[in-house]
Amino acid sequence: MNEQSEVSVQKLKRLGNVHHAAYRCRDAEQTRWFYEDVLGLPLAAAMVFDEIPGSGRKSEYMHLFFQLADGNFIAFFDEPSTATSDHFHKKDSFDVHIAFEVESREAMLAYQKRINEAGKGCLGPVDHDFVESVYMYDPNGIQVEITSKTPDYDQIMSDDAAQAHDQLANWTARTRGVKEGLFGADALDQRGK
Repeated sequence: MNEQSEVSVQKLKRLGNVHHAAYRCRDAEQTRWFYEDVLGLPLAAAMVFDEIPGSGRKSEYMHLFFQLADGNFIAFFDEPSTATSDHFHKKDSFDVHIAFEVESREAMLAYQKRINEAGKGCLGPVDHDFVESVYMYDPNGIQVEITSKTPDYDQIMSDDAAQAHDQLANWTARTRGVKEGLFGADALDQRGK
């Protein structure tokens, strides 16, 4: 990065929030049922388009938005012309998962009960020390997590922040050789490309 762009980035305000995260869905109505009826997120928009933005490629699809309590969204694309059943296998949580925060452990357990009653099978709670979570899969194979902060969340996060860069440097040194063997050094060195 050149000096001018470093100065420009330093003058920018930190990114404020996630407007939306978007995923492919198998079926708009089935997805609506899960996110609106089961999780209680209101359907805020269901837009139909016939062209992929910026590409000029013709393709009819629906873009769904479900509104979170903070005003942001979780969104989905229903585009059947390029969808395959491979898109909807259950994803490994290390690859893709969505974690929604609730205000308390009691609220998390109430969601777990509601989700189980809807027949989705909600597992947990799992104690991660800084948060506690319950888990299920949505109709699209995406793992959904409902999480609540533990009482010592702020202290744990503060302690970890104080050593995060050192931990990252140690992890990189320990795993670099394995990753070079898997992906090649060029794939690991993307800075300035």
